[in-house]
Amino acid sequence: MNRKILAILLVVLFSAAFVFAQEAITPITAPVGEEFIIPEGIHNNTYFQESVRLTKLAHETYEYGDYDASAGFAQEAIRYTELSNEHVSDQLIKEARRLLNIADANNIAARFPNNYNEGKNYYETSVANHAMGQWSESIDASIKSIEILAAFEASGQVRTATTGGTTTPAARVDTGTTTTSTARPRQYTVRTWIVERDCLWNIAGYPWVYGDPWKWTILYEANKARMPDPNNPDLIEPGMILEIPNLEGENRQGMWRP
Repeated sequence: MNRKILAILLVVLFSAAFVFAQEAITPITAPVGEEFIIPEGIHNNTYFQESVRLTKLAHETYEYGDYDASAGFAQEAIRYTELSNEHVSDQLIKEARRLLNIADANNIAARFPNNYNEGKNYYETSVANHAMGQWSESIDASIKSIEILAAFEASGQVRTATTGGTTTPAARVDTGTTTTSTARPRQYTVRTWIVERDCLWNIAGYPWVYGDPWKWTILYEANKARMPDPNNPDLIEPGMILEIPNLEGENRQGMWRP
């Protein structure tokens, strides 16, 4: 194939992938009438930023007539766009899982079986599509799951660390001398992914940690020196002890016990 034609095709293909990446980050509307926006850190990730840089180079080299270089940059831009879409899919699945955990802890399945099953089915569909590399379908299913499951939290049907001033059933904290149900723990022993779905995202979302999965970076920064690969926040091992830094106004102590 003519190199110029190949470069044109690749640039056009990247443009289509770039449009999908932008569509995947459009705001979604929560069922309680409030706009839910996918947080900036998900869609404006390092993969997406690199795809933008590479497509700029693809266009610039094309204008200079270096079609081989343009085709190469366009191919890399497409690859990084796909990595970005995979990242968006992965993060939305984690948020849907967090909401599903809260629903399970509050017996939503028995109280609102139809809505619960619909939200859970969308979550499972998202996970299945993610496993097959179908990022667009996975993202769409996760968003639908989040819309349904977030309604329980927003409408006060579930008790979380920040809903109506109430809390979920409190964690037990072993301080070495006494056990209390009100103190927040200073340390946490990582459990398995297969059973408990432990990862920094889910751990930060526990109500007795931060009640907010987006604070996973706090755990990462405090514990990355002891992680198997300090540059990989996804790699934590069952049995390792995480330090949970205090937020403003907190006084943590002891080890969390299930």
